[in-house]
Amino acid sequence: MKKVVLLTTGGTIASKRNSSGKLASGVMTGEELAAFCGLPNNINVIIDSIFQIPSKHMTFERLLALESRINTYFEQGDVDGIVVTHGTDSLEETAYFLDLTVPSDKTIVVTGSQHAVEEAGSDAFVNLRDAVFAACDESLRGAGTVVVFNERIYPAKYVKKEHASNVQGFHAFGYGHLGIIDNDEIYVYQKPCRREHYPLVSIPPRVDIIKSYLGADGVFVRAACEAGAKGIILEGAGRGQVAPKMVEAIADAARQGVAVVTQRARRKGRSTRLMIIAAVRMISCSAA
Repeated sequence: MKKVVLLTTGGTIASKRNSSGKLASGVMTGEELAAFCGLPNNINVIIDSIFQIPSKHMTFERLLALESRINTYFEQGDVDGIVVTHGTDSLEETAYFLDLTVPSDKTIVVTGSQHAVEEAGSDAFVNLRDAVFAACDESLRGAGTVVVFNERIYPAKYVKKEHASNVQGFHAFGYGHLGIIDNDEIYVYQKPCRREHYPLVSIPPRVDIIKSYLGADGVFVRAACEAGAKGIILEGAGRGQVAPKMVEAIADAARQGVAVVTQRARRKGRSTRLMIIAAVRMISCSAA
């Protein structure tokens, strides 16, 4: 029998209604979530409730704890794959972080839901069930971390949340999905040809995102430097152009040794939030 570890971190998929009738994000334990959703009985699912938080409460310290827990499970040898349930607002960031930092060729699946399990027509049931099947399917071996949502399998590197509430909340514009899940069967049509991996050396340093806009000046660049940022992501226009009044502050930041990375407008299909994690890995490794 296949063995899958279900690591739960909270989010909408683990929401419950509070005394005022509003949804409280992340309060449901992994055991409660599994009991609600009815996991496959032909797969041995080990439940580990690592966090119970809204996804915007995720931090690098918590990401490091999650990465460490995953590596510990994979080192046991008998785990075929891992599912991480997560709130959707920062799901893509966590997925990409794990793709960059976990070296195993076994599959990590990150999933969540747009609607709580107690809501009519919730997508939590199918997303979680599909994720468990995908995590232990041999055809996904070597694909790295993937996101399973609405019966589709997406690469962590390119997936992006595109809708706040629709069950088709994620997409990988320009790249598409790797495959689909249909009646518990996994169909993989494409896989990444190479993976990046960066061994962690420390807690990543501060990296700030600064957007260039009409009339922007260097005030935010200087504020980032004064706050101790070791890197800055500039969200430029066109081929990476920034407003003229920003240039002097950017040059000063570079002279101070702050790494400055420009995101081009044509790459906005890939979230800025993914870009910051890539920059953090680059900086933390070069500092080792």
